[in-house]
Amino acid sequence: MSECVDKYADIRPYNDDEVADSVARLIADNAFVDVIAKYNLPRFLSYFPFITRPLVRQQLRKKWGNTQSVEQVQQEVASYLNKLITRTTSEVTFSGLDKLDPKQAYLFISNHRDIVLDPALVNWGLFKHNMPTVRIAIGDNLLQIPYITELMRLNKSFIVKRSAKAPKEMLKALSQLSAYIYDSLSEGHSIWIAQKEGRAKDGFDQTDPALLKMLQLQGRKQKKEFADYVRELKIVPVSISYQYEPCAIAKAKELYHKQHHGQYVKQQGEDIASIVEGFSTAKGHVHLAFGEPIESGCESPEELAKTIDQQIVDSFFLHPGNYIAGGCKQAVIDKKDAEAFNARLAKVPEELKPLVLAMYAKPFHRKAELSTSESD
Repeated sequence: MSECVDKYADIRPYNDDEVADSVARLIADNAFVDVIAKYNLPRFLSYFPFITRPLVRQQLRKKWGNTQSVEQVQQEVASYLNKLITRTTSEVTFSGLDKLDPKQAYLFISNHRDIVLDPALVNWGLFKHNMPTVRIAIGDNLLQIPYITELMRLNKSFIVKRSAKAPKEMLKALSQLSAYIYDSLSEGHSIWIAQKEGRAKDGFDQTDPALLKMLQLQGRKQKKEFADYVRELKIVPVSISYQYEPCAIAKAKELYHKQHHGQYVKQQGEDIASIVEGFSTAKGHVHLAFGEPIESGCESPEELAKTIDQQIVDSFFLHPGNYIAGGCKQAVIDKKDAEAFNARLAKVPEELKPLVLAMYAKPFHRKAELSTSESD
């Protein structure tokens, strides 16, 4: 009898029986061990890897040596996230989670401001509300370093093959992805995916209909109408709002470069630097608004994109910086909040200030436009 073929082996997260081997590979990886040493040991020791590596490996074996399951990894990640939230935010708040069914699998589609923090904070909200954590969609552009691949797949991440370029290869990759998302939801595993490829570097949160066409590939295979299939997916829009935009200066630099030179080519390791910066810098108050499962307004990918955008824009939590950058005089802004925002702005290079201000202003203006169109 032939063994069952694992058709998602190259993109799916690790299963329980693969966790111990993955952890062993991480502990054996010099590049990973050196990164741990860099952020946890005195700087001068980094010049002596023959000292630091055995020390770090000993600690990692002590801490992770008995990790055997995905659930244990999730508990470890939750512990780390708790420390990170305490250290780098004033608070993280949630709305809408109480209206969701803890026994139902959902397809969470969110705006995208930070590479790893966005899905991590979605998971934190679910974890705090005693709901299962999500499987996370990540682009293969992030997986150029072996230890990053290990960490991501240990942490319930599945791979979106962005590097596929030939039409046949792209269709095959997208069909596999669509089927994987559908099968995960059918088996009771919630999914997180960003509303478009890449972060919204200009503050403009907009769903790409191409993403929704990818989701429909599996529905088309099943000969289901688009609207019926969408209702089956239980799509829940999520609006993530940071008081202080993660990697604001780096995003503005990229936009500035594109404006003046036509394109921007990322340096090797730039995404990893963005992940580290997103984790380590102060974010102030972060709010995640979980919307309602979409039942209507989903007759076509374009209509569904508008429906998702409407929920994301409508529930976006405006912080003092959004009001200040948007030029709103009516908002009551605490003096300390205004001073903190202006102090941050003062550190932005002069040529980048308009771009950073626009980043904060965009959600305010879009919210105002939405309320105007609703009242017409």
